[in-house]
Amino acid sequence: MYIAMNRFRVTKGSEAAFEQVWLSRDTFLDGVPGFVEFHLLRGPEAEDHTLYASHTVWANHAAFEAWTKSEAFRAAHARAGDNKPLYLGHPQFEGFEVMQTVARGAK
Repeated sequence: MYIAMNRFRVTKGSEAAFEQVWLSRDTFLDGVPGFVEFHLLRGPEAEDHTLYASHTVWANHAAFEAWTKSEAFRAAHARAGDNKPLYLGHPQFEGFEVMQTVARGAK
């Protein structure tokens, strides 16, 4: 598996607007081969921002790469620039190959 994350430093006072953008958008992920699941995470607050992360799980790195080159990716990100005032800087991407998974009930 592969996990793709983007970290967002959301300007203080913009949290509700940021969440509304994410919770009301169409992700276009449902039909993408290799897509497993998506999470929007709210993290700790700092003096000037609140940390958020988008966390997407893929069957493998190749599936994620294919998504980034797809029409679905372009559609999902078409209006991303409209939300720049909500952030401090650019989102920070981090990609991870899953080395171990421990599931409930697994021995």
